[in-house]
Amino acid sequence: MIYEGSHRLGDLFSSRREKGKAGLPVLSVTMNDGLVNREDLERKQESSLSPEEHLLVREGDIAYNMMRMWQGAFGLATNAGMVSPAYVVLVSNESVAPLFASYLFKTNRVLHLFWAYSHGLTEDRLRLYFDDFSKIPVTIPDLQEQGKIGEILATWDKALKVAKRLLENSRQQKLALMQNLLTGNKRITDFNGPWQVRYLGDLFSERVETGFISLPLLSITREAGVIPREDVSEKDVSSGDKSNYRRICPGDIGYNTMRMWQGISALSNLEGIVSPAYTIVTPNDQIQGRFAAHLFKHLPMVFQFYRYSQGLVSDTWNLSYRDFSSIKVKIPSVPEQKAIADILDGAENSVQIVEGLILRLENEKRALMQQLLTGKRRVHLPASEAARA
Repeated sequence: MIYEGSHRLGDLFSSRREKGKAGLPVLSVTMNDGLVNREDLERKQESSLSPEEHLLVREGDIAYNMMRMWQGAFGLATNAGMVSPAYVVLVSNESVAPLFASYLFKTNRVLHLFWAYSHGLTEDRLRLYFDDFSKIPVTIPDLQEQGKIGEILATWDKALKVAKRLLENSRQQKLALMQNLLTGNKRITDFNGPWQVRYLGDLFSERVETGFISLPLLSITREAGVIPREDVSEKDVSSGDKSNYRRICPGDIGYNTMRMWQGISALSNLEGIVSPAYTIVTPNDQIQGRFAAHLFKHLPMVFQFYRYSQGLVSDTWNLSYRDFSSIKVKIPSVPEQKAIADILDGAENSVQIVEGLILRLENEKRALMQQLLTGKRRVHLPASEAARA
């Protein structure tokens, strides 16, 4: 049963235009985190406005950026504060729960309405004024059901927050392992032999094999590694003539010649062909491929790739195999390389497991929002609450 309570947003919200007060934190609207303290932003934003020139925000208010509301730039206030006068501050009435509204405003349909009711010649100039916001039609359930829906979705957000904190911890642990194991700062038990300084050219040969047009087309990505080209979301703009595309084989490492200084490289588990914009290198018996793949993601190593890249500006920097070959690295014996790679593979697997969990939670929450916030799935209230509804 679809919700029957049809309203205009102006029936549910008024605009708060109270002046800010000294001593309250200045808040900013972000795309992903809602309202946050401005001083907590990585990119500091200084304001020359006095407190009285700001707008007051009270707990439970929703503040939105007029120029980005159609992209979801709003936040529910969990404490009092002040925001830029370029924002709109919404105060809900007794017919709508602020938490419920904060989820309703994230649905595709309502975001589309924010866009449709915004004014401006181009998307960079679109603005959603309160008068236009007030005209937007929405359909909502009664207040008790709104409260339950808000509680359910907030529980999912808490689970996502915990999972994201776990992901950050896993990533930090992996970085710490890389720093210790790839530099020899910490040694694995039973390994105490000296590390050797070698040129990459002594450890890798370049594979330049073309004409294998019957092999599948692959892409080399920073996060997903070497994957089939059709798995990349971007449109395929590659040339129809693949005769000059380079063959890559399992065990090879491919890197983006113009982006190696940004860490875009991967160990391949597939055979196929890649754009000639990539360089393909094959490890010899003195370097373990999995070890090298981790080493090439280590920030000090990425900085070396940056130093040895050639070009006048960053858009034209490239690391040819010749320059790649002249870079020095310090490496342990092959058995120790394999042991290090095993540990770092385990750390990477831990990161990927949590990333997969977060993706599933986000997809399931998105589907639940679509059902709960449109009335396709109703929340059944306990008899005691239903009687009060």
